[in-house]
Amino acid sequence: MAEGEEVENKQVILKHYVRGSPKESDMEIRTGKTKLKLPEGSSGAIVVKNLYLSCDPYMRNRMSKVEGSYVESFTPGSPIVGYGVAEVLDSSHQNYKKGDLVWGMTTWEEYSVITSTEGLFKIQHTDVPLSYYTGILGMPGMTAYVGFFEVCSPKKGERVFISAASGAVGQLVGQIAKLFGCYVVGSAGSKEKVDLLKNKFGFDEAFNYKEEADLNVALKRYFPDGIDIYFENVGGKMLDAVLLNMTPYGRIAACGMISQYNLEQPEGVQNLFCLVTKQIRMEGFLVFDYYHLYPKFLEMILPQIKEGKITYVEDIAEGLENAPSALIGLFSGRNIGKQLVAVTRG
Repeated sequence: MAEGEEVENKQVILKHYVRGSPKESDMEIRTGKTKLKLPEGSSGAIVVKNLYLSCDPYMRNRMSKVEGSYVESFTPGSPIVGYGVAEVLDSSHQNYKKGDLVWGMTTWEEYSVITSTEGLFKIQHTDVPLSYYTGILGMPGMTAYVGFFEVCSPKKGERVFISAASGAVGQLVGQIAKLFGCYVVGSAGSKEKVDLLKNKFGFDEAFNYKEEADLNVALKRYFPDGIDIYFENVGGKMLDAVLLNMTPYGRIAACGMISQYNLEQPEGVQNLFCLVTKQIRMEGFLVFDYYHLYPKFLEMILPQIKEGKITYVEDIAEGLENAPSALIGLFSGRNIGKQLVAVTRG
């Protein structure tokens, strides 16, 4: 291709800031132009072809105008940004060359110019599906590993509860906890997901929270002796019920609170005094503070995947034009497993 030649570049644009539940109409597909060669004399940048894009719950927060958040708001009129897997087409960065495969932050479009490669990881292991680097081998996998081992400091035989347990992170926390020797129960929002937790991911028990009139009673049924570790993905009423059922010195890893993301006024939590009376440690964490542990994580997880001890379920939407629908589906629980978008199959 000639240096200045442009190609069409399909993009997913956020039209405006979002209040309440996001809709597909808050985004639009637009076709722009881009060059696949970097300008002469540029340094430290790469041009990539995006292969897979990750749909993650935290992206909802970025669709609103928020001040002082750990991630910046998206810019209306510009493409959405998120985790993805990509192939390097051109590079002026000493650590990357044409043909390299990477995962990390990219833009929701067919081709992207990445000028900041901080937080970008070169993919060394290609004997597993590349799409796994949006999930089990990417940010969600690291989140599960860090939240369970670094935040919760588990002991063998402890009782572990995971909410939103069939999602990208939850399905991994449960399997890691089982391999570690814990008793594991998960909650999810459909019979199909509950079956998945018990029959595919090997959870000891699972329940559909939508069918429970009283979450406190449900948790007592599965945890008559209390919960030692809670991996928190939901917040709201579930957190309130869990606090009543925690054991003394229990640990809660606060990973996300998806039940609250679309609310104009977040729900209050009534039972926080349990933190005092039971001496519970509840700790929020952000995965990118732990990316220095990524090699250690790969060392642990890759053999488990290859030996079939850990399985991973993906929900793949085909084509960039289906990306808005895939992202919105997260907030109604439409996806089964890790939601991602295949922009192109490489």
